[in-house]
Amino acid sequence: MSLYLIVATDHGLVVCEADGAHWRPVHRGLERNPLTSVIAREGVILAGSRQGIFRSDDLGQNWVPASEGLSISHVRWLAYHPEISDFELAGTEPAAIFVSRDGSGHWRSCEEVEQMREQYGWRLPYSPEAGCVRGFAVQSSRAYAAVEDGCVLISDDGGEHWRLAEGSRGHLDHRPASGFIHSDVHSITVHPSSSDLVYAPTGGGFYVSQDGAKTWELLYSCYVRAVWIDPDDAQHMILGPADGVDWNGRIEETRDGGRTWQHAARGLTAPWRNHMVERFTQVGERLLAVLSNGELIETALEELNWEPVLNDLHGVNAVTTLEV
Repeated sequence: MSLYLIVATDHGLVVCEADGAHWRPVHRGLERNPLTSVIAREGVILAGSRQGIFRSDDLGQNWVPASEGLSISHVRWLAYHPEISDFELAGTEPAAIFVSRDGSGHWRSCEEVEQMREQYGWRLPYSPEAGCVRGFAVQSSRAYAAVEDGCVLISDDGGEHWRLAEGSRGHLDHRPASGFIHSDVHSITVHPSSSDLVYAPTGGGFYVSQDGAKTWELLYSCYVRAVWIDPDDAQHMILGPADGVDWNGRIEETRDGGRTWQHAARGLTAPWRNHMVERFTQVGERLLAVLSNGELIETALEELNWEPVLNDLHGVNAVTTLEV
C-alpha cells in the first residue's frame, strides 16, 4: 500500500507520494482548473470547482465530469459519509447542499436548505451570492453543516435532510445571545467520542457545543476558520485564530478544553500580518495546515515545529489523502 497526498489548487490538482518524511509530486491533473475542495477514498478522487465536480478512478490521471443533478456549479466543500460507501455531500455557493448515493453519479438537492437560504437571507460579504456551505461533519446518523454567513445546520439521517440547529437563529446574527452561535460559521467538527460534541470556528469566535448544537459556549473570542481536535482527547485542540480577516493570523494550542491557550507556531514567523490558517488536516501523526495565502505547512503533532511543504505549489485550497 502507498500513501498519497492529493492537493487541490487554483491551478489544478497535484498527486504527491510519501517519500520518507516528505511528499514528492508524481503527477498533475485538471490543469488550469481552479479547484476548491477534494475528497478521496476507495480508489476514487472527487474534486470540486466553480464549474462543478470531477471524478478520477485512476489516481488523478484521467477525469470525467460528475455533476449530474448539481444545479449550482460553484462547489465550496465536499465530504463523504465515513460509514457508507458512495454517499457524498457537496456544499455550494450560493448556499445549498447536494447529496449523492451512487458515488457522484447523480446529485440530489436538499431543497429545504435552499428554502432556508431565502427565508433567513444568508449572504456573503465578499460575494453577491447568498451565503455558502463550507464545511461538513458526519458521524453515524448525525451530520452538521457550516453556513457562511448563516447558521449551523443539522441532519438526523446522515445528511439526507437538514434543519436549523437549535442553537443557531438562522438569520445573520453577529451578536448572539448567550447559548447561541455567531452566524458566520466557517467550518465544523464533531468529536469521535460523541456526536453531540461539536466545535465551530466562526467570524466571531471559536464555539463548542456539548448537546448536539442545541446550545453553544464561546471558548475564544477571535476571527477563526480552522481547528484540529485531538481524536483521543477532546480537551486538546489546535486553533488558527486571527484578529480579523487574514489579519495577525497565528497558531495556538490548548490542553485544558480552551481555558488557556499557548503559542504553537514554532518554526514560523507568526503572527502573519496578511494571512491565517484556512484548514487543518491530520495525516497519521502529522498535521498539515492550508494557509489563506495558498501555502501549505506541516508539523509532527508531538513537536508542533512547523515547516513549509511543497514550496513549488501555489494557491493551495484543500488537501486529502488516499491509500492504495
